[in-house]
Order: sequence, then structure tokens, then C-alpha cells
Amino acid sequence: MAKATSSTACEAIDCPEITDYLEIVEQGKVRTCERQKKLCRYIRKTFDEEDLFIDKERLSKYEKLVKFFPFKRLFPWEFFLIALFLCTFRSDGMPRWNKLVCFIGRGSGKTGFIAFIAFCVLTAINGIMNYNVDVIANTEPQARLSFKAVFKTLERNAKDFRKKVFDWNKKVITSLTTDSEMAAWSSNSGGLDGLASGLFICDEVHYMENYTNITTLKTGQGKCDHPRRAYISSNGNVRDGVYDKEVERCDKILDGVIPDNGYLPFICTLDDPDEVHDPNNWEKACPSLPYDETLFKQTMDDYNDWLENPAGNPDFMTKRMGCPVGDIEHQVAPWELLVDASRGLPDLTGRSCVLGIDFANKNDFLSAVLLFRDENQYYTLHHSWFCLQSRWRSRIKAPLDEWAKAGILTLVDDVEIPTSALMDWIHEMRRVYDVRGVALDDYRYDIVRKGLEGEGFSADAKTVERIRPSNHMRVQPIINSAFLTKSIIWGEDPMMRWCTNNTKLVPFANGNYKYEKIEPKGRKTDAFMALVAAFCIEDMIPERSDLVFLPPLRF
Repeated sequence: MAKATSSTACEAIDCPEITDYLEIVEQGKVRTCERQKKLCRYIRKTFDEEDLFIDKERLSKYEKLVKFFPFKRLFPWEFFLIALFLCTFRSDGMPRWNKLVCFIGRGSGKTGFIAFIAFCVLTAINGIMNYNVDVIANTEPQARLSFKAVFKTLERNAKDFRKKVFDWNKKVITSLTTDSEMAAWSSNSGGLDGLASGLFICDEVHYMENYTNITTLKTGQGKCDHPRRAYISSNGNVRDGVYDKEVERCDKILDGVIPDNGYLPFICTLDDPDEVHDPNNWEKACPSLPYDETLFKQTMDDYNDWLENPAGNPDFMTKRMGCPVGDIEHQVAPWELLVDASRGLPDLTGRSCVLGIDFANKNDFLSAVLLFRDENQYYTLHHSWFCLQSRWRSRIKAPLDEWAKAGILTLVDDVEIPTSALMDWIHEMRRVYDVRGVALDDYRYDIVRKGLEGEGFSADAKTVERIRPSNHMRVQPIINSAFLTKSIIWGEDPMMRWCTNNTKLVPFANGNYKYEKIEPKGRKTDAFMALVAAFCIEDMIPERSDLVFLPPLRF
């Protein structure tokens, strides 16, 4: 096992690279978000309570490598993270923080930072043989940005490195002293199963909808000392994916709710979207901004473009400022309202409701939603089925197995989802709730008609409503109002959030809107469209004051 070469008693954190940044935040030398203030308290508390040491000799050697890079300098936040992530160890010699979460605004220099820490751990300074560095991103061009930065650094300094310290080509960079390699991979790359990373870096994780590839890389670690991983990204438009889940984990760590388990949570955003109108606040999201005049001018240009056309420039708030706004012109509801709908549900046993059903093909997704109403408050219960033999399965990046374990999704390993699966669920729901009517697409009714009639629902008896696009346009203002007034509650249901966030509003005639899929194959909308169908017949739900409760029957 590699050992640190020098140690420092750290009750006082005798390391300027760490203390300088702590003082910048604590003394308000630059404006920082609340998460950064919490991070400083967390770092000081950790050093006070644990027996840690900082390998200052290693850190000094890493810093001398900066001269080979075109940027020629590191910013205070970068020194801070390198000291903690690469040079701070427990008393047993293991890294104290081996999992870095670095979420910062676009323009902060993520690519250069990734390239530098990758270069550091490849060298003899790190001193660990076969310490491979693998960079993964949603696309290969994105993954190769930091690889190319290291490649170009070696090219510019070939006389210092060629045949002495490194060998390199456009596919792999090899350290001749540690036999460590650096490579770049897209999330669709084959061969991730065979990797044995010392450090793997997930670049722009805001694109990642699940942890499938991350799990693959994690299971390949442990073959060399000091395994590390880093998630480095700006914010993006995928919700409930890796980015949001890592932010949730980091917040719990910073609030002391859970132990850190080696996580170093470095997140920079505005604290409130309204702060964007004061340029002095921009450095809250972009920690490099106080030191880069060119970056400030570019950010000001982007801000003015956003002011002129917010709908056409949503990336300014999402990626530069860390405050996701979505496609505000077409989104069903802002993400924060979808999260608000995830509040806990009351006991709905015995309550009256209506049922919405949606599916395009039974060899894909099928969703059912029960809608309850209590004056102006709506409650929903949802369940979906997914056909594992769907031709579009590879396009779907959502955590289906996780949802199945949570009980909100049933995975069906057959050529299609049998109608009986839906009917069995309806039968069970009717044992608990008073289901007054069913709504589904007009062109899907005949597919499940016999099953519904077996459960006592039919169009002839007017207990089934066959929905058309005009019905959607009629209830869209009602649904919009319900979200805006926070009157929809569906409990902790990430699939409902996912499906709703995958739906867009499309302008139609006479000021109306219709619902459509953002992307037809991989981003499904069935659960939300089942909710829309249920809203189309919400008038079948009696007012609670109209209900007459009979005494219980005894047998």
C-alpha cells in the first residue's frame, strides 16, 4: 500500500491550500452559497474530530506540475480540492475523502481541473502502480475533452516526457513509471466491465439518468490501492438522475443527517434564482469568476441574452447559475413543483376515486392512476407495468429495477403486458377504494374492453370515458392550476416525476395546449398521461359531503 511521505498534525489544519479557501468563504472575501459555508464547517469539524494528516510534500510536487498546463495556475477552490481529495489521509494511510462531488457553474474550468487531477495520479508522485484513470461521459467527444487536454499538454512538453515518463497516442496515455493508463469512454462504450480504475471520473453527470455505468466502474475498483472516484458537472435538464441524487446525498452529509462515507461535497450554485440579477452573486455558482475577467464578461453577455429571451436561453440559469428552469415555454410544471407533489399521502382507504389508464402498445409501458379529490386538493396513486421484451428497452435510461423494488412498477418478462395484469390490479384497488369510473384513450378501449367489462366498467353504462385530444385540452388549465397551487400530491413516486418531466405542452388552436412526448422512444409519459385521463372524468368523484356512510356490515 502506498504511504504518505510526510504528515502534519491537523487540529489547526496546517495547510495554506486548505485554510486559504476556508478563510475566503468564512470571511466573505468572495460571495459563496450556503452549501459552501456548510462545507467549511464540515471540514473543520472533521479535522477536529479525526486523526488526519496532510501529505504536504506530495501536494507541493503536484502543484509544480501546473507549469506544464496552458492555464499555468490553479484557483483557490482547485488547490483546496486537490489538497483534500488527493493529499489528505487517515491514520491508516487511506485517503480520507475518496469520492469527490464537484458541481459548479459552466465556465469554472471543469475540463482543466479533470485533466490536472488525472495527470497527477498517473505520475510517480502518486506512486501507485497500475493506477488507471478512466473518464466517462454521456458522449465520447465530451469524455475526450479532458483526455485531449492531457494529450496536448504532453505534446507541448514532449522533450520533457517522451520516452522518459510518458507514452501517448490518441487512444491511451501511459505513465512509464507507474504503468498507469488514462482513457476516455462514452456511457455507451463497450468494455466498461473489463476496466480496473484507480480513479474514474464521471464528467457532466447531469446527463446520466441512472447509476448503471457508475456501478460497473465501481465494481471494477479495488485492484489497486487508494481507489477514488469523482463526479464533476454543471447542472442540466435531466431530473431525478445521478446529479439530483448526488446533490440530495451531499445535502444530507452537510446537514449531518448521514455520515459522509468518504464523500467530499463541493457544490456551488445560487441560493435563490432571484440572486441572478446582482452580478456580484454570480461567483456563488462559478468559483473561478473572481479571478477571470474574460469569464466575467462572457457571463455578462450570456446574462443579457437571457434577459432578452429567457425561454430561448434556459442554459444560462441551469448551467451557469446551477438553477434548473427547464423549457419554461413548454414544460408541464417547473421541477420544484413536481418535487412538491412528492409529499406524503393521507390514508385514502374507502375513498371515492376515478381511474385513468394509458399505454401506446402493450409491449412497452402501461400505466394506471387513481385520482382522488378533497375539495381543491388532488391525491393520486399510480402503478405501471413494463414489458422487458420491449424493442425500446435499450433507449430507456430510467432506473426501472429501482422502481420495481419500490413497488410502483411491475416488470413483465413476456412479449407483451397481459390485460389480466391490469385487471388484477384494478380488482385489488376496488377492494380498498371506491372506483367510480375509468378513462382511457379512445383507440385503446377495445384492447381492454372485455377485461373492464368483467370488472363492471363499460362505455355503454357510462362508467368508461373514451378520451380524445379535445378532452386533454379541456383539462390542461385545471391540471396547470393544480400544480401552480401545489394541489397535487402523489407521494414519493419518482416515476410520476419522470413521466411528467418527459411531457411537453404544445400550443394548439384558440389558445389551447395539448400534451406530447419530448422524446418518443426513451422518455416515456404514460404515467402522467394516465393522470391526465383521470382528470378528464374527475367530475365522477362525489363531494365528500355528499357521501352517506353506512354502518359496517357484520358477518
